[in-house]
Amino acid sequence: MNLTNQKKMVKHKPNSIRTYDEEGFRKRAACLCFRSDDEREILLVSSSSTPDRWVVPGGGVEPEEDAGVAAMRETVEEAGVAGKLGRCVGVFENTERKHRTRVYVLVVSEEFDSWEDEKQLGRQRRWFPVDEALCRLAEHKPLQKVFLVEAMKSR
Repeated sequence: MNLTNQKKMVKHKPNSIRTYDEEGFRKRAACLCFRSDDEREILLVSSSSTPDRWVVPGGGVEPEEDAGVAAMRETVEEAGVAGKLGRCVGVFENTERKHRTRVYVLVVSEEFDSWEDEKQLGRQRRWFPVDEALCRLAEHKPLQKVFLVEAMKSR
């Protein structure tokens, strides 16, 4: 790939750099954060734009960053948790917003008392039984509901 094409695949925004794949889709990564290996409870975070809505933590992949590393970084920033990265559930495409998200399972082993998005945005986190999380995601984030459905199938 020549330098001109490479520059088209990276877009700067405050505090981060957006990256794009060969087809112009923004590269994203996310973690389905489970309380334990039985995957019965999942952690969701309040939306940064609409705090009464719950979402899966995730965000953009930075240049030269592995998607799994990006997923874990976003989880620490948005949810204030860390843990063991597990299987990749898949890559999910949002054609409307033109992004592709690589989604992983993460079993949480540590919850921080304070974290970046909680301090800066007032973001909250909450554990949900999987069935309730599916309902919450279906309301406002139907693609994220698909992430969770696929994870349940791949157990």
